[in-house]
Amino acid sequence: MTYLKTAIEAARAAGELLKKNFGQVHDVNTFEAHDIKLALDVQSQELITGILLGQHPDHAIYGEEGIAGNQASPFQWIVDPIDGTVNFFYGIPHFCISIALRKEGKMILGVILDPMRNELWEVTADGPALLNGKPIHVSARTKLADAVLSVGFAKAKSTIDAGLPLFEKMVYRARKCRLMGSAALDLAYVATGRLDAYIESSVSLWDIAAGQLLVEVAGGKCETKPHPEHADKIAVLASNGVIDLNVE
Repeated sequence: MTYLKTAIEAARAAGELLKKNFGQVHDVNTFEAHDIKLALDVQSQELITGILLGQHPDHAIYGEEGIAGNQASPFQWIVDPIDGTVNFFYGIPHFCISIALRKEGKMILGVILDPMRNELWEVTADGPALLNGKPIHVSARTKLADAVLSVGFAKAKSTIDAGLPLFEKMVYRARKCRLMGSAALDLAYVATGRLDAYIESSVSLWDIAAGQLLVEVAGGKCETKPHPEHADKIAVLASNGVIDLNVE
């Protein structure tokens, strides 16, 4: 598929940019209580946008760093130019680029690239789900006591307060709970069977667009619902589809 090839090209280009700049001193656009916005986020998205619109100029871009292109187009690219910016800024090599494409509201492909480990996940709606060209599948574990979960914490105090009781509940019931710092990689790890589930109460579409499709095509389940207080945020629960998480 031409669109998938374009997405991989864009992700690879952004990955080279991030690798080259990893471990350097960075210009910070915004320091927030629990987040950082880098000038490199903008630079990465501009690079990705240039490649996507250079090959598909009639398409739309919806990204963490803004929109571009023809917003009336039925084709919309959903871009997170650095998912895991805080990790990147602190020199923690766990971050990625996430690119998805939806047509008329339906997700049709996704690409997630971890440039530090040279791991590229790719998926189309009709399959397969691949990691570096090899098919992947979610885990087969059925018991929560055997599971490794990632529980994400969002940036607002209200969402942190809501997440803490869930984390406390899960940390006693699962084998291990992790806080990894990249929603897209959490979803890619669920799809690959490294994690058994990922839970977060408040994420953006660009955080999960590619990963949700990846999990579903890899045999898992990814439930999303609108955040009750923030119209642009989403609650997500992704798993291998057979573990009973009982998060209520």
